[in-house]
Amino acid sequence: MTQDYQDRIRYAPLRERVTTAAEAASWIKDGMTVGMSGFTRAGDVKVVPAALAERARREPMKITLLTGASLGHDTDKLLTEAGALARRMPFQVDPVLRAAINRGEVMFIDQHLSETVEQLRSRHIKPVDVAVVEAVAITETGAIVPTTSVGNSASFAILADKVIVELNLSQSPHLEGLHDIWIPKKRPMREPVPVMSVQQRAGVPFIEIPPEKIVAVVISEQPDSTSSVLPPDADTQAIAGHLIKFFGDEIAAGRLTHSLLPLQAGIGTIANAVLAGFADSPFSHLTMYSEVLQDSTFDLFDAGKLDFASGSSITLSPEKSAQVFGDFTRYRDRLVLRPQEVSNHPEVIRRLGIIAINTALEADIYGNVNSTHVGGTHMMNGIGGSGDFARNAYLSIFATKSLAKNGHISSIVPMVSHVDHTEHDVDIIVTELGLADLRGLAPRERADVIIEHCVAEPYQHLLRAYVEEAKTRGGQTPHVLEKAFAWHERYRDTGSMLES
Repeated sequence: MTQDYQDRIRYAPLRERVTTAAEAASWIKDGMTVGMSGFTRAGDVKVVPAALAERARREPMKITLLTGASLGHDTDKLLTEAGALARRMPFQVDPVLRAAINRGEVMFIDQHLSETVEQLRSRHIKPVDVAVVEAVAITETGAIVPTTSVGNSASFAILADKVIVELNLSQSPHLEGLHDIWIPKKRPMREPVPVMSVQQRAGVPFIEIPPEKIVAVVISEQPDSTSSVLPPDADTQAIAGHLIKFFGDEIAAGRLTHSLLPLQAGIGTIANAVLAGFADSPFSHLTMYSEVLQDSTFDLFDAGKLDFASGSSITLSPEKSAQVFGDFTRYRDRLVLRPQEVSNHPEVIRRLGIIAINTALEADIYGNVNSTHVGGTHMMNGIGGSGDFARNAYLSIFATKSLAKNGHISSIVPMVSHVDHTEHDVDIIVTELGLADLRGLAPRERADVIIEHCVAEPYQHLLRAYVEEAKTRGGQTPHVLEKAFAWHERYRDTGSMLES
């Protein structure tokens, strides 16, 4: 192993800073703001945060933790159980941390993923004291080569006072050259993001920082945590079928070609399964401009449907990870990983005309979407990048199964209990039952189309009755306010939205 890591640290002075995880973690002090690499379980630092949690159990301390998105290896769980987290942003998926957030023990800032480093750069939030970044190599000039994600790692390293590098020997050296690190200048003299196509590169393949900022290098051999997405089922296949038909109609109307426009899909089972359904579609020469490159990305490569994919991380199931990284050179020239402030940049999303496919926790009869809160109060994971894409996409699509909890919950309700995406940002709602095209429709028309195409019985009947009563009260967006959350209240009290 000694020779392995020395070969990967090509800037010789940094070989002298190789140390243990515990020694590296000692640079992190109580009250600090820490930026850690990691985006949807990919490219996250592994051994330093575990050592930090171990120390926090012995020596009480609190930090503010910033990442790109969610972490693997139970890092959020370990830090939460150790009492080490005071604040956390901008995204998480860990059940233990989620419970602490909902108890009010950890302050969680749910944030559009394109915005975190903008706020750091503008000093709207406290600066990063220490950045901890996973690397596959350190170049001859001391630059950091990221692994399977970029996320916010580049800006954390650039803005932090001190940097700790986790050099992960389990990550493939073929990852070097995959990344495109481009950092915007400060306002008001900021130039446009120079990305005019999915394939175009704008920056350099490593994170350039003064090497003297790197105070410690820790050797790791832990692979990324794999994703837990489920395979497609009948419902997700039906959703994919509705979307394929819709895109076919758009082609017939002259609004799209058979290569569509660049695709984005949110993380998770439904979005991944829907995109995988495109392998059997009539479309070809597809491109992707997204955040997370999931199993479906490589399924489409293998099916000969996808030409190129741009993202901020690669997160795969165990089987797909073994296949992809076992023959990574097969895909490498058709991939690029970018900072999330570029992968999620509103200017680029609008310029390229992204077709955005994201998942709704619930939607209402007028097209407002809740992506984050159960019952309007309890955080699930966070808004992630869905808002970045929904507001600026050529087509903003939200997919959900019509029912949850064995039919006790309708995913289409009179009024969403929390709004993440307003009706102004939602073009299409699709469930396994059908697709509602909301473009050019007024609220009353939207309600009719959503109920007709997307809602399961007996909720369809109940929503029709609700709308008829609401219309007697008048208004641009009719509601019966005293009944708008009656379904949520009933579920809270009885375990079902249906009347007994």
